[in-house]
Amino acid sequence: QVQLVESGGGLVQAGGSLRLSCAASRSIFRFYTMAWYRQAPGKQRELVARITYGGGTNYADSVKGRFTISRDNSKNTVYLQMNSLTPEDTAVYYCNPEGYDYWGQGTQVTVSS
Repeated sequence: QVQLVESGGGLVQAGGSLRLSCAASRSIFRFYTMAWYRQAPGKQRELVARITYGGGTNYADSVKGRFTISRDNSKNTVYLQMNSLTPEDTAVYYCNPEGYDYWGQGTQVTVSS
């Protein structure tokens, strides 16, 4: 069955770091490009980063140089390492297999000033 479970969010001070994890079902994880999205209240959901099955990556300009996406195909898990966080990074973060409308509950990231 389809399963996407995001975790690792929380409250962090500006300049701090968080590491998000997304545990996915093997059936949707294998051979798929995976992406992290985020959505803040009153704002449109935006693509943060994406990673191909082979490890190729792309990042939004707003996070490039601060965030790193990675995946462990043996564990069916995708990660998002977030450094130098700012209040503008506050949002609910979701992982998603590219091209499919499958979403988990997301994980809340809140960055204080």
